[in-house]
Amino acid sequence: MRVTLLPQNQTVTFPKRMRVAALLNKLDLIPGTVMVIRGTALLIDEDLIQEDDEIEIRSVISGGV
Repeated sequence: MRVTLLPQNQTVTFPKRMRVAALLNKLDLIPGTVMVIRGTALLIDEDLIQEDDEIEIRSVISGGV
């Protein structure tokens, strides 16, 4: 799978399928601080990502008041 991290604009590849939670663990990312997107779908921790998927991981940024 090909994973693009934004806003860092980095690309990482992984050779096998895995769940979103495992991917975030491998990337040392904390669930809830990022959005994991496949196409137009927002994925959750239990979703399975296939070897040929292209994934985008976006940091969640809060503007605050």
